[in-house]
Amino acid sequence: MRPALPAPLPLPVSPAVLPAVSLNGTRSGADGPAVPMSPADLVESALAAVAAGAGEVVVHPRTPCGRESLSPRVVGPVLEAMRGAGVLVPLSVPASVGAEPDPAGRLERVRSWTVLPDRAAVGFAEPGAAELAEALLARGVAVDAVVPLGGPAGPEPMARFLAWPVRAPGRVRLAAELAAADPALVAGLRGLPPVAVLLYGREAAAWPVLRLAARCGTGARTGVGDVLHLPDGRRARSNAQLVAAARVALDRAALGRAARDRAGRGGPAVGGPAATTGSR
Repeated sequence: MRPALPAPLPLPVSPAVLPAVSLNGTRSGADGPAVPMSPADLVESALAAVAAGAGEVVVHPRTPCGRESLSPRVVGPVLEAMRGAGVLVPLSVPASVGAEPDPAGRLERVRSWTVLPDRAAVGFAEPGAAELAEALLARGVAVDAVVPLGGPAGPEPMARFLAWPVRAPGRVRLAAELAAADPALVAGLRGLPPVAVLLYGREAAAWPVLRLAARCGTGARTGVGDVLHLPDGRRARSNAQLVAAARVALDRAALGRAARDRAGRGGPAVGGPAATTGSR
């Protein structure tokens, strides 16, 4: 017997029909030709992903030697190149331990940025998350509060997020990284601060979590930064191919939600209250 589908979250959510795309993540050239490494490759990959239907681009800026960096001399040129080439969707960068291990160093870096992203991801499994998020908001950068759920990090990241007084809910999004597509993990998000929600997974969890996000009506994410294979198991050739596959899954889920809503009008309600769409 299949488990019951989770009801849409009664929270403002990001548009599920336009997935975010993680262009490169923590990947390297060893992960295959689908991973864009050079600035020119990142721009080309971003343009193709947006043309395929991505509504947001997540990029991990890197030095010429391939190391992740939050330096304004690294972050700024990547953002300028993408915007100059016509990438017109929101651009997001991670302000994470992978780019700067020291919490004070992360604060110093983001305060020194001369070119700002639209959003920045702050890992609440990492020390200094709340202070870093406040610094970004003070600079006019929206924040993705990244909280892993169902994995080895345990409940502490969510506890840190809940302890942070969200003063600007319209500029904060909860980016929940699910270890598995477990509806119980999503049910645990009810009653949280009224922020937008994005669900995503990595590797084997990526596609099941994307389908779960579609059923819940939250934002979703794909890209070689998260997964290297298509839903049928074939190796993805590009970020654009992953985005196209994600759009198919999201569109099918939208049709399914519409059919359930129509059926619910004449009989017992199907699922929970409809989710609303929040602005970024």
